[in-house]
Amino acid sequence: MPHEQQEFTVRLQWGQEAARALSPQADSCVVIDVLSFSTCVDVACGNGAVVLPYRLKDDGAQDYADSHQALLAGKRSRIRPSLSPTSLQRLAFGSRLVLPSPNGAAVSLASASAQTIAGCLRNAAAVASHLKALGGSVLLIAAGELDADGQLRFAYEDFLGAGAIIHGLTGSKSPEALAAEAAFVLACNDIEQQLGHSLSACELTERGFPEDITLAAQLNVSRCVPVLRNGEYRPA
Repeated sequence: MPHEQQEFTVRLQWGQEAARALSPQADSCVVIDVLSFSTCVDVACGNGAVVLPYRLKDDGAQDYADSHQALLAGKRSRIRPSLSPTSLQRLAFGSRLVLPSPNGAAVSLASASAQTIAGCLRNAAAVASHLKALGGSVLLIAAGELDADGQLRFAYEDFLGAGAIIHGLTGSKSPEALAAEAAFVLACNDIEQQLGHSLSACELTERGFPEDITLAAQLNVSRCVPVLRNGEYRPA
């Protein structure tokens, strides 16, 4: 099990297993999956929608969506709601969306903190302000990427997203949290270009979704703080 680092107020770890093991010892858990789950949640909730995280788009996903009177997000697409944040910009107020993701959604559902929040570059300052008002300890979980064999790998975009939120927080910070903050400070004046050169962003560009990177790189444009309650993300 990862070390709990309870001597620090602000902590940073990676992936679903860290969320499951460490979130019970933190007052708040922030899920960071910049490309693209948490950015999607910010965009959707910012439009007044409700997002239901779902681990994988398996045979039960449609039944789950139907039982919750929700639309099931499809494969990444510009046309219909999907794990492309661009596709969610016109999502109607009051919509209910099941959003499958093996990274951000899985981390969200693994969290056992009193408050679980979806954080990204777009809402970094808003999330930090919300956390400071709440007080208490904060665990930031960078979702990372899963390789084809299921192994977790480092995701630079999530490191930057975590750093952006950490930069707005006070209190003692773990070495990992300080490193993420330093990476953000170095990149913040050229955030879109830095983000665009990340491995995940290059993969998205090759697949024809460069606009998702542009949207995800918009720093502090959103005041939405999506909070997970009873399996649903809603604005705080």
